[in-house]
Amino acid sequence: MKKLLPLIVLLFLYACSEEKIQPQIDKSSIQGEIPSHESWKSKVMFTEKGKIKAVLYSDHLKKYEIQRVTLLEGVKIDFFDKDQKKTSQLTSVKGKVDDLLHDMYATENVIAQNDSGVVLKTEELKWRNSDQKIVTDKFVSIKTRKEIIEGYGMEADQDLNNYVIFNPTYTASITKEEKKK
Repeated sequence: MKKLLPLIVLLFLYACSEEKIQPQIDKSSIQGEIPSHESWKSKVMFTEKGKIKAVLYSDHLKKYEIQRVTLLEGVKIDFFDKDQKKTSQLTSVKGKVDDLLHDMYATENVIAQNDSGVVLKTEELKWRNSDQKIVTDKFVSIKTRKEIIEGYGMEADQDLNNYVIFNPTYTASITKEEKKK
């Protein structure tokens, strides 16, 4: 036993002298709240009267109960019409869902495209659940088969069939030669 005592003391001193490893702390929580639910590679279906209205895909989803918000990373949303036909798709780097109003916010490299080829690009937009409209006050670019329109502030239906840019800064018609490119 006397021979083991110096060895135990040496091991103890060696263990105490090593650099301590600090655990990583997630600083993306909201006001110190820890997510109540967290998932990766999520798929959430939104239905109304038994019909699919939208399908949300997210690489990382964090739900906060107290703040009533869900944070998303790697976002893709497919929107469907009353016949459950996919009509448009929205992608973004990040997103947020207001769990009380069910409004959705998309940020960073936001791209929305409908089945007619209309493409909307912006850095931030909001989808209002109350009237199912897409709105933003940021810079937007909309490209159709016939024209390109850019400006600040926009409102559109979720299918991107009807839209208004409030402060247009650029408009151009697309010629037949440009369509071939």
